[in-house]
Amino acid sequence: MDDFTKKRIKKIMDKYTENAVPDHVKNQIKITYKIRGNHVTLIEERQGYKSEQWVQMPVAQFRLDENEWKIYWQDSKGKWHFIDDIDPNEDFETQLKIVDEGHNGMFGVNS
Repeated sequence: MDDFTKKRIKKIMDKYTENAVPDHVKNQIKITYKIRGNHVTLIEERQGYKSEQWVQMPVAQFRLDENEWKIYWQDSKGKWHFIDDIDPNEDFETQLKIVDEGHNGMFGVNS
């Protein structure tokens, strides 16, 4: 991912994560992200049960592959799988919207 694309993605994700959680639950849930290489991982963080520590649960991963964004989900063993019923798309925001809307209950953002 070139610097221009990375800056654009950071701007989109910063805005998204800032507005992803309603104010009244921000002390219980956070939505964050990580960029590594050509991968952008959307993460939900929740406060641990009877703990001050926050637990990170990856929600989805976007991978830039041949100028198209593909969406992946993570299984219980931490392995990522391509979601073949979501078409790759050049527009990152289109893919983020699909994940945000839940894609038939597959993604638990804001639930």
